Amino acid sequence: MQTGVSIFYVAPEGLYKLLLYTKKYYKNPTVYITECGMGESNIDDVAKGINDAQRVDFYQRHIKALYRSFREGVNVKGFFAWSFFDNFEWGSGYTQRFGINFIDYKNNLKRYPKRSALWMKKFLLN
Repeated sequence: MQTGVSIFYVAPEGLYKLLLYTKKYYKNPTVYITECGMGESNIDDVAKGINDAQRVDFYQRHIKALYRSFREGVNVKGFFAWSFFDNFEWGSGYTQRFGINFIDYKNNLKRYPKRSALWMKKFLLN
């Protein structure tokens, strides 16, 4: 499934298979996934921007795939969302959003937790 950034796709099964491949062919090294997330086309409206249901689905599916690989013995020690805040992207400026917190560029950079941030908080606390 494609995301709001044309070259990025949702591929939790690919993550799962890659982790199993790494375990099998590289003697099961310690793995830290330092960037995992999805981008959206820029949304300037706060109400629309914080309702990022596709990102919630993305994280649910990828974390489930990660857990599946962990149960099969992959030595995964860390998983980090990409990224905490919407930010400047080197090739796209402020036209794409990757964060779990919305930055209102038109209102003094005010920050709002997106639906994905609230989901992540609930997931981590359970």
